[in-house]
Amino acid sequence: MNYEHIRYEQADGIALVTLNRPEKLNAMTALMGAEMADAMAEADADDAVRAVVMTGAGRAFCAGADLGSGKEFAAGWGSVERKYRAMMPMDVRKPVIAAINGPAVGAGLTWPLQADIRYVASDAKLSFAFVRRGVLPELGSHVILARLAGLSRAAELLLSGRTFLGDEAVEYGVATQAFAKDEVLPAAMDLARDIAVNAAPLSVAISKHLIWEGVGIDLAELRKREAKLLAFTTRHPDSREGTIAFFEKRAPVWKGSISKEYPEEL
Repeated sequence: MNYEHIRYEQADGIALVTLNRPEKLNAMTALMGAEMADAMAEADADDAVRAVVMTGAGRAFCAGADLGSGKEFAAGWGSVERKYRAMMPMDVRKPVIAAINGPAVGAGLTWPLQADIRYVASDAKLSFAFVRRGVLPELGSHVILARLAGLSRAAELLLSGRTFLGDEAVEYGVATQAFAKDEVLPAAMDLARDIAVNAAPLSVAISKHLIWEGVGIDLAELRKREAKLLAFTTRHPDSREGTIAFFEKRAPVWKGSISKEYPEEL
């Protein structure tokens, strides 16, 4: 397929998927998100692909949602001509390795959180910044992060939205290994090559399924529920206030009322 906001390259059993808006620190548009989902499905469908590596072009992995895209962010998901059933990294039946080569914020961190293995730059700035913009983390991150880091550390990161570095991500269990920035992608590619050559693809696919099944919850269903609640928060005035406050570099003034507006489905 032809992609606009990502690059997809396949060679020697490895699919390399690169977020490709370096001038915007690879900030995620709806089109990029849709293309990433299609790229995962393309890799899954191709028996020649034994492992997938995803990374960012330039100095960042992904600076989060492109908040400047306005209504286009929501509309863009339907704009991709689909050849495959869209997939998330956890759904791909091959190992997915995230090479987090620089800053990863918001959606730029929940995407690699679904990878099987995460290599990160030691000094990369990371943040689940959603609550600081008046919205929710998504893509199953509430469960996945708690499994990786433990409930207390997951709560600290998700409920504060604070910034932490790649070395701390390894300490917390969020990332697998930390490297110097220029070594992150080569290390990920080395591991992918090792898997492509030495690991039986069918055995790997079954093993991956069992690993994710062992999480103990229907992550696909959770993602749907998160998406509904994310939509609720994005419609709330606090999400606009969070975005404006971010651009104006000031403390936000939140108006949401837990006692009056807490969603009934919870």
